[in-house]
Amino acid sequence: MGLPPLTTIAHQWMATHLSPGHQVVDATAGNGHDTVFLAQQVGASGHVTAFDVQAPACAATRRRCADGGVSNRVTVVHAGHETMRDHVEAPVHAAMFNLGYLPRHDHDCITQPDTTVAALNAACSLMTEGGLITVLAYRGHDGGPEEAQRIQAWLDTRVDTLRILQSHMYSSGPDAPLLWGIQVPAA
Repeated sequence: MGLPPLTTIAHQWMATHLSPGHQVVDATAGNGHDTVFLAQQVGASGHVTAFDVQAPACAATRRRCADGGVSNRVTVVHAGHETMRDHVEAPVHAAMFNLGYLPRHDHDCITQPDTTVAALNAACSLMTEGGLITVLAYRGHDGGPEEAQRIQAWLDTRVDTLRILQSHMYSSGPDAPLLWGIQVPAA
């Protein structure tokens, strides 16, 4: 048995953190895998707001939610994650970011450092004490290394106010994905 992929680790972190009734954000809906996972974790009394700038991603997420029987607890927003404050009210208990491009679609349409940092700021401002944010950044595509560097720089300025864990596969080289777990400490 090998080590689990970073997406599995992010899900494990979320599964130990979330409870029925929580409000959460999928900042990058993509094909809806994280959205459905989050909706299952928060149960019928919880809610997920999922963001994506691409219409095919929003459609795929809606289909996956319908197939998973969780549509009634999910709102899919066809907008960038940097608009989170316009669509979500505090308190948010968790947010997941799975950056990069939409698999099997246009690889030139990628998440951008400026909007990702703006979305991280928005998520932190909406987060309840003890809230969890996971960020999975892929460095193996054009723009990926720059985005990961910007996130790291953003985190470096917040080490005194947030609890931060970074995980990556060293043996996979410098293009390996990075996973951060970010927690807003309880008072």
